[in-house]
Amino acid sequence: MGVKFGREYSDIHQELADAIRQVEGFYAFFEMERTDWEAQTEQEQAELAGTLADDLFYALGEDPVIEIGEGKLVYDRSKHVICVEQQDTVQIVRLV
Repeated sequence: MGVKFGREYSDIHQELADAIRQVEGFYAFFEMERTDWEAQTEQEQAELAGTLADDLFYALGEDPVIEIGEGKLVYDRSKHVICVEQQDTVQIVRLV
């Protein structure tokens, strides 16, 4: 079905990548341990988070809830947002 959006994809992508990087243990998606993640340069970390944001953005069109690390991404079609949830915090990425 796909994730519908009205904002510039580059803006959504950057916000989503930034929000994903805040989720504890998200790098396990790449089968990395914390030490492996921390050994990456800032640029490498940003590129990996960007790749993950792309993959998850499109995956949310098929499955509106995806668990990553100690959190999850939730695509709310009716509100046109992606919620990045972790413990008791929620970051909202607006799609329109």
